[in-house]
Amino acid sequence: MNRLLCLIAIVTLAAVLAGCRGEPAEEPAGVPDKTPTAGAPAVPNVPAVPETPAVPETPAVPAVPDKDAANAVPGEAPPDTVRAPSEPVPEASTPPAPDPAPAPSEPAPMTGELVAMTGEPTPAAEAPDKPPAPPAKTAPEIEAAYWLNSDPLTLAGERGKIVVVEFWATWCPPCRASIPHLNELFNTYKDKGVAFMSLTNEPRKTVEPFAKQMKMAYPVGGGSPSSRAYKVKGIPHAFIINPAGEVVWEGHPMAGLDKAIEKQLKATPPK
Repeated sequence: MNRLLCLIAIVTLAAVLAGCRGEPAEEPAGVPDKTPTAGAPAVPNVPAVPETPAVPETPAVPAVPDKDAANAVPGEAPPDTVRAPSEPVPEASTPPAPDPAPAPSEPAPMTGELVAMTGEPTPAAEAPDKPPAPPAKTAPEIEAAYWLNSDPLTLAGERGKIVVVEFWATWCPPCRASIPHLNELFNTYKDKGVAFMSLTNEPRKTVEPFAKQMKMAYPVGGGSPSSRAYKVKGIPHAFIINPAGEVVWEGHPMAGLDKAIEKQLKATPPK
């Protein structure tokens, strides 16, 4: 552009000088005649070359906030990162369903075996009498495969008396400890209308020598399944049955049996 302006200025100056001399000035080839036909020659106005407009800067793409930030709960810290628009927004993961509660296990069936009671029984002087069983609770009839120290016995045959039914076994240490006490009670109340029956499910060959060794004086019935009918779960365990055939007391033979017998003798004297 500057060269063009200089060239035009030179041509114009040469034309002016040629006019003054009366000689036509030679124009360079390719340059149009820009002198006016009449009047004094004038230097034409060269239009200003427009500046190249500045290329506008590409606007920054606004960052897309995280979906979790948009759904943030007030009071919680905002997310640490902002994802670009092209970055996929991860979907909220669904928490795994809790494991179903285990079904309650069914109780194990009763095997019918007796368990010996452990620990020392409460002394008779300190043990309160157990409340009587509900009225009309008839005592189940007893059964035994054999009897020692007596003829075969039944509750029906002892109706009208107070009956003490005890469940025990030769292998049970607390049962062994109760034998002297039961011998004493038997000797005290056998002539006062009180009958004693001591039942075990063991065979004769086991019970008979044991009874002789322990000097058991009261009637013993062996091979008996009656503990199931009485729902006995631990031995030794005794029951008192009134003259009407109803259960009125139950518990450990060493824990209040003597007092319970005395109380029942006053409440329902034997016939």
